[in-house]
Amino acid sequence: MDNFITKSIELTDDEYKTISSYIEKTVGIRMPEVKRIMVQSRLFGRLKALGLTNFSDYIDYAFNKDKSGNEIILLTDALTTNKTEFFRENDHFQYLVNNVLPELVSRGIKTPSIWSAGCSSGEEVYTISIVLREFMRAHRGVFSNYHLFATDISTKVLDKAVNAVYDEASIASIPYEQKKLYFLKSTDRTAPKVRIKPELRSCVTFRRLNFMDAAYNIRETFNAIFCRNVLIYFDKPTQEAIISKLIRNLEPGGFLFLGHSETILSMNLPLKTVAPTVYRKTENVRSL
Repeated sequence: MDNFITKSIELTDDEYKTISSYIEKTVGIRMPEVKRIMVQSRLFGRLKALGLTNFSDYIDYAFNKDKSGNEIILLTDALTTNKTEFFRENDHFQYLVNNVLPELVSRGIKTPSIWSAGCSSGEEVYTISIVLREFMRAHRGVFSNYHLFATDISTKVLDKAVNAVYDEASIASIPYEQKKLYFLKSTDRTAPKVRIKPELRSCVTFRRLNFMDAAYNIRETFNAIFCRNVLIYFDKPTQEAIISKLIRNLEPGGFLFLGHSETILSMNLPLKTVAPTVYRKTENVRSL
């Protein structure tokens, strides 16, 4: 008979401690006891996929590199939260259009470079791409092109971002002209989907990145970095350490966008506030 698993199986204290300690140490996300049911629920799918009937066997498998291959990455994917949408916290994109891009034009920058750190399934970075295209349509010749860099720890959401296929309902609030210009419609109307057009996808480079890595090994310097609604999952010292590493790749005077529930208050960072949750780098701290 095939192996099976029922939801009556629970994580023991030791099993939960093993998993939560790993996530906190390697990903930086806090895993208090109140998250045990969530962790248990999300890992049922991995047990089922592997034909395992208990968490003890799963932990032995996931943490054995010789046997599991990429299972530890799939475990991380299952336990990281990825919530996003097109034009989320839209005032940031308005600030980009009204303040950041005109300044880059005045400086003679021809190829703006922006990093979406914690890009999830791609809605944020493609929103930035649309904003840049719209700016270029309104101001002919100001930019020759642009480059967007997008990173996330989850391979699952990165795969979705690269594929760039979304439910049609997710772009309901986007004006019709922009939908026509930047999205392709699925011919299957029983499951209405849209896909970002190739010319927008080609301007984005995706890469897996763990914020907890000691160094990010990114050579490029960016005019702006978006790192929004990601830091809330980390404690304050970890937040400060992550921002410090991010801005090594932000040019002096470059802009950092955080989520509306995030702040650098009480942090010792070379940043000054220029708008709600928008900051400018004040020192020349370059990538290591």
